Amino acid sequence: MSRRSEGGAMPDSNGAEAFARRYIDGLHDVLRELPFAALARVMELLEGALAEQRQVFVAGNGGSAATASHMANDLMKGVAKGGGRGVRAIALSDSVPLITAIANDEDYREVFAGQLAALGQPADLLIVLSASGNSPNIIRVIETAKSLGIGTVGFLGMGGGQAAKLVDVPVIVPSDAYGPVEDVHLVFDHLITAYLRQITGAQTGRGDIRQPVTS
Repeated sequence: MSRRSEGGAMPDSNGAEAFARRYIDGLHDVLRELPFAALARVMELLEGALAEQRQVFVAGNGGSAATASHMANDLMKGVAKGGGRGVRAIALSDSVPLITAIANDEDYREVFAGQLAALGQPADLLIVLSASGNSPNIIRVIETAKSLGIGTVGFLGMGGGQAAKLVDVPVIVPSDAYGPVEDVHLVFDHLITAYLRQITGAQTGRGDIRQPVTS
């Protein structure tokens, strides 16, 4: 079946609608090729962190910093269905005073590692978000986590970079473009939140784990 724009006309192959269709088609291809087994492992790790009320740290730069904040919000508040308890989640990219102090007094590579060294405990969990997997401050916080006995997850892209070799569970989006990689990282957040919301609903007697999750 041919694709037609509103009014029946074929979309201009060089126009905005055609570009949008190509982008979404490409994103669809990426989503179909995701490493679902690795993603499921992260879901299980977060389920355990929720059950045992262990601390989860999330870190990223730039757009990934925004996703880290979004993820911490969703893991804590979004998972706390019906007044229950969510995941104890902190985005290490959220504290501007701490980040600027560490960057000014020490080195920008330490902005996440310095916080984790002060707050982290063995058996906690660190999730890093990085399209390239090569940001120096991301590598440093992973190294710090490992030295403290903290589990590590990498939501990555572009082959995974250095981070893929260091984290316990790399989840690599099969794309070399920043946009689709960061799009899918946010999908991971919402997927995991929906999964954990079902669990909290089942545990607290509000909702059926077999039913679709609604906001």
